[in-house]
Amino acid sequence: MKHIQIIGLLAVVFLSSCSVVKVTTDFDDDIDFKKYKTYAFYKSGIDKAEISDLDKKRILRAIETELELQGFVKSTSPDILVSIFTKSREKVNLNQNNNFAWGAGFGWGWGWNPWLWNGANNNLNVSQYTEGTLFIDFIDKNKKELVWQGVGTGALRTQNRAKKEERIQEFVQEIISRFPPGEDKN
Repeated sequence: MKHIQIIGLLAVVFLSSCSVVKVTTDFDDDIDFKKYKTYAFYKSGIDKAEISDLDKKRILRAIETELELQGFVKSTSPDILVSIFTKSREKVNLNQNNNFAWGAGFGWGWGWNPWLWNGANNNLNVSQYTEGTLFIDFIDKNKKELVWQGVGTGALRTQNRAKKEERIQEFVQEIISRFPPGEDKN
């Protein structure tokens, strides 16, 4: 029974670690981010992102939602421009479990056991997934230079459209929650 509980706990930890979006940010220390009130999307930067137009739309809608929640206004004469960039790579996880079996898979712990039946069970668990990275850049429109960058990395879910949309929103929300810097946020 304990083996089942431990395996269940490990599965929950593994699955929850896949849903985490790891975020890092970088920014120009000399910028007063409070002066930025309006934004627009930087089309030529967004056009270079190597994802489908549908996913671009999903990302941009999520960014709009998060920025508007923070009080930013979309404008034709913005203070900052927002651009995105994406990349992905295949990841493989290998987990090896050495279980010493006694009878039907139960044993008494580590060490030599004269009653050990069936020898050791070597279980190799292989899982493959796509890890995606989303860069969200804020560019000062007047200076034409990058002032803030948020990078989110995590496992992608593409089983269906709804899960994909949910995951994109999670990525964007985690990244934008750290903008602007200097405020008491995550």
